[in-house]
This record gives sequence, structure tokens and C-alpha cells, in this order.
Amino acid sequence: MAVKLIAVDLDGTLLTSGNTISPETLRTLQVVHGMGVKIVLASGRPLSGVMPFETQLGLEGPEEYAVVFNGAVVQDLSGKVLMSQEMNYRDFEVMLRLQRLAHVNLHFETTERFWTLDRDLSVQMQINAALTDNEIRVRERKEIPQDFTFNKVGFTCAKDSDQIEKLWNSIPYWAFESYDIVHSLDNCIELNGIGASKGNALMDLAQRLKISPEDVMVFGDQGNDVSMFENSSFKKIAMGNAIEDIKEKADFVTDDNNHNGIAKALKKFVI
Repeated sequence: MAVKLIAVDLDGTLLTSGNTISPETLRTLQVVHGMGVKIVLASGRPLSGVMPFETQLGLEGPEEYAVVFNGAVVQDLSGKVLMSQEMNYRDFEVMLRLQRLAHVNLHFETTERFWTLDRDLSVQMQINAALTDNEIRVRERKEIPQDFTFNKVGFTCAKDSDQIEKLWNSIPYWAFESYDIVHSLDNCIELNGIGASKGNALMDLAQRLKISPEDVMVFGDQGNDVSMFENSSFKKIAMGNAIEDIKEKADFVTDDNNHNGIAKALKKFVI
């Protein structure tokens, strides 16, 4: 297999539980990149939350790329948007209705910042903003303009709360037909426009770069990575800490994110 593009999820995959790239994984990815293979970070985060790790890997400029917002946006590392799928004010109103199904925070993510109508913010929402180097703008509903657009939605609650599970079990079937919804963490649900997924974004990027899907390798561990593992052409590597749905769809299960799982798989299949 001639791997030409490797897509790597961030949290729980590239990053250890300490939110760092292990030295061995960093070194191995740099070796692979030096072989001419594109390394593409594919994350639910915005570009601002991905860039510190791109810099660590030595990736920069208009010839390197990131899939962000769970695939709703593809950007080069100079910031240019190559593809963007947005939701509008009608979707904004739908999200407010869904929020009423449980006691959860709701925030809207754009390429510039987070927006919320909530004045009491969960720790998880604040963590999400901090990890992605984003400000949170708290506004009244009347302050949100009719032309408001956004790329992604996050529902969050405290880690010891059962409210996200309550929301997940209460979301009506029509919402799953209208949006791409993933239960990404125990206390987090993420939502994008229908068709916006890491898997679709990677196919779009590969086509732009004239790379065959058979030459794409993906790494992931959570619900927002499933779309990459549903592509029969990709070489699919599940982390040892991945959810069962990911492992079942994978071609190979490597070690977990705290034990150089990415490095071990790359040494087996690429280097």
C-alpha cells in the first residue's frame, strides 16, 4: 500500500491523556512526513485549536491542510478556507428547541469564536473554548442577527451529570435525518449540517490533491471519527482506546493513545 495521506484525529488519538504528543509519535510522524506523505489533522476543533500541534509537527503554510469542525470546514494552514458547510438562523432556532430537551449548555462555533445564549457556563464549555484558544461571546437572543451562520454546535454539561445522556435519548428521529449528530464524549454532543463529516471532508481533500482513496490512511477513536471508518477504500487504524464501533470497522487495532499507538502502526504499515 502506497500511503500518500494520513488523517489523524486529535483528542484520544494523536494526543495522550495529558493533551500532549508523545515524543515517539511526534518523531515517527515527522519521519513519515519527510517521506512525502501528507499529514492531515482531522478534528472537531476549529483551526485555532489544531495549529499548536501542527506547529509541533513542523506543518505550516498553504501546502498543508486540516479538517476541522468534524469535517464542516477544510482549511490550509495559512488559514484559507477550501470548503465550508454552514448552518443558518433556521438551524439556530432548531438548536434552541433541542436544548430544551435537557438541562445542557449550547454553543455555536464559527471559524472566529464561540457564541452562546447561556449565562451559566458548564466547565466543559469553558474547557472546549480554552483548548481551542477561542473566546466565548455571550449574547441575548435578540442580539443574534437573522444572517447568523455557524459551522458546528456543541451541547455540553458537567462530567458528573446525566443530562447529555438524557438529551441523546430525547433527540427526535427527524433531527438525525437533518443533521450529522455524534455523541463525542460522555458529556458532549456535537452537531453539524447533514453530510458534514470527517470522512466526506477527507474524500473532498483527497480529490483536490489528486490522491486516490486507497492511498489514504486514517486514525481515530470516537464517534466523530466513525465516518472515516465507513469508507471502504481508506486504510483504517483504530486506537486501542477506541469505541467498539470504530474497532469493528477498522482494518487494524493499534495500541492506545498513551502508548504510541500511532507510531507503532506507522512502523508496521508505512515506514
